[in-house]
Amino acid sequence: MKPVQILIFLTIWMNGELMAQIDRQNERYVTRSEVIAANGMVATSQPLAAQVGLDILRQGGNAIDAAIATNAAMGLMEPTGNGIGGDLFALVWHEASGRVHALNASGRSPQGLSYEQLLGELGLIEADSIPPSSLLSVSVPGAVDGWFELHERFGELTMDCILQPAIDYAEDGFPVSEVIASAWQRSARILSGRAGAFVETFTIDGRGPEKGEIFRNPDLGNTYRLLAEQGRDAFYRGEIARKVDAFMREHDGYLRFEDFDEHRSEWHEPLVASYRGYDVYQIGQNNQGTAVLQMLNILEGYDLASMGFNSPEALHLIIEAKKLAYEDRAKYYADPDFTAGLPFEMLISKEYAAERRALIGERALKRIAGSVKGLKDGDTIYLTTADRHGNMVSLIQSNFRGMGTGFVVPGTGFSFQNRGELFSLDPAHPNVYAPGKRPFHTIIPGFVTRNERPWFSLGVMGGEFQPIGHVQILVNIIDFGMNIQEAGDAIRWLHTNSTEPTDAFLDMLEDGGLVRFESQIDPQIVEALRDRGHLVEIGGGFYGRYQGILYHEEKGVYFGASESRADGQAVGY
Repeated sequence: MKPVQILIFLTIWMNGELMAQIDRQNERYVTRSEVIAANGMVATSQPLAAQVGLDILRQGGNAIDAAIATNAAMGLMEPTGNGIGGDLFALVWHEASGRVHALNASGRSPQGLSYEQLLGELGLIEADSIPPSSLLSVSVPGAVDGWFELHERFGELTMDCILQPAIDYAEDGFPVSEVIASAWQRSARILSGRAGAFVETFTIDGRGPEKGEIFRNPDLGNTYRLLAEQGRDAFYRGEIARKVDAFMREHDGYLRFEDFDEHRSEWHEPLVASYRGYDVYQIGQNNQGTAVLQMLNILEGYDLASMGFNSPEALHLIIEAKKLAYEDRAKYYADPDFTAGLPFEMLISKEYAAERRALIGERALKRIAGSVKGLKDGDTIYLTTADRHGNMVSLIQSNFRGMGTGFVVPGTGFSFQNRGELFSLDPAHPNVYAPGKRPFHTIIPGFVTRNERPWFSLGVMGGEFQPIGHVQILVNIIDFGMNIQEAGDAIRWLHTNSTEPTDAFLDMLEDGGLVRFESQIDPQIVEALRDRGHLVEIGGGFYGRYQGILYHEEKGVYFGASESRADGQAVGY
């Protein structure tokens, strides 16, 4: 063979090998490599906020300090999803104690608003549920108390050190990132008419900031400074609580100083279920994390790995498991302080999973419980941190709908959440509204251990999608062998019955729900699912935002992944 022929042959062969590698990558839609670091890691949906957390780790702070600092920066930089007017849940692997700790930092409804009064208020505005645009939807913000609970129990650096980077950015400004800018502009158009200081606080000349535009929130910086100097009581017993009380009285809201004064977060034992040798942790209680464990228990009875990623057989089983778990979610998930005997332990038992699994056949189930109005909506942030000592934090925080209610007390720099929208008005339902009660929450942090050691911290924000988002990530890794970035980049799907399908499918919807795939899905897979009786559409929908950190104990390093569908970043050192 002549040298030129050899060269041509080698070029074709090398190109073929390269294309084969690209094809293998495209099969799972990998956007980038995992981030790998030995000393610490932060992953969240705003790069500057992730770097704030990393700087705290470099200064000698631990994962708990970094999580608080990152969340404070996120409340400033991504107010479209979170802020100190909202609630917080966290799972903490604390290396010294060798176990997972669960914090419920969600707030309660006003003590001065009875169920009967609420119904009367709704009658005046002719509403059949609690409107997200009303002060009736505001419960006590729990995030700040959550920060101080985390810090008091596990923190190392002082709170003034932890909050200083966010204070600096609030006063000096930061460039708004692309995806956040789009959501911010949309929210600004909707919320600018609300009472209070929304326009002055969150807009530039009456509009949301553009991508790359410098934004400042000095009022939020001042609030953070009060927290750094005076602690959580500045928020719940001091200047801020009194300002909120006055604002609520002026605008016919029901939260009072006493509601803030009496608020406390709660530490409790997390719910846990095993899945193929891994222990998966969720908060449970008044959020939907229980559904993750229910689905995994059902799926453990099938050999998903042999079926293959995105095979019609595996997808059918996961969709059906989701239907069954969400049916229980609609019936049972609520604040256990107000309903004795909620069956969380039964719901996550292997015996119950076997009963539910027996209901799954070859055809799509045509029964599914109704969803709470508005449940599919909601914007949230998820962040995770890890440090050189082995501590890891899985933290989720939210205003519920985007920037929340849009009601901003002048001088405070934050908007109130509208989580109270998710209370039921059915007096027979466990989640029915009551004074001093925590509403049902969609936001869920996740954590996984292996052999009683920390392994994986994960979250997938996005309304009712979150539990099935967790399951998709975990199945991608445990069953289908993906790394943690591949698992997040892979095609996602959602199933819902609280949707408005196109006219072509309206008559077919019945009561089995709609499955919607991201647009890269193979049409042959769609047709195979339709043959099984599933109603399927391609494109549209919202598939959450994912972050994750995996600890490889044998190598002594962390692997980080971040959402490629958003502005996210995983960083380490």
